[in-house]
Amino acid sequence: GDAEVASQDRGIAMKRAYVVSLALTGCIVPAVHGQAVDSLYWSDGDSGRINGVDFRLADVDAPETGGVGARGGAKCEPERALGYIAKQSMIEATRGKKVVITNVEEKDDFGRVVMSLSIDGRDAGELGVASGYLKPYVFDGKRATMPKPDWCK
Repeated sequence: GDAEVASQDRGIAMKRAYVVSLALTGCIVPAVHGQAVDSLYWSDGDSGRINGVDFRLADVDAPETGGVGARGGAKCEPERALGYIAKQSMIEATRGKKVVITNVEEKDDFGRVVMSLSIDGRDAGELGVASGYLKPYVFDGKRATMPKPDWCK
């Protein structure tokens, strides 16, 4: 009834306020659902910069390329070596292809916009998992629904 409509209207107003606040901070402009990607840099196999905005690929994990022991870095040298291979595989998978933002979520704990991408119409995360260089790592909001993959085993 009326309460349900009022609740939906509040939800829409809150989403609009969130989008406006992101737009004012310069975070939403390059991260729009359905937008083609003009500029893409891969930091590792699951994150980088898109159109000038730091991003993380949703629902997958790649081995880290950061130094062993650094915040967010690799847990062991073999993971770090694998991380560079995963990064290169994503560079190759996206080079010269049509990359589109297909879903935009909240920022993660590192301030990156979590999003899904398509590469020539195929889900980037699924392609990475199929290649063997990424593993599923599904979140419900900011809470992981499974343990983070261990790349050192």
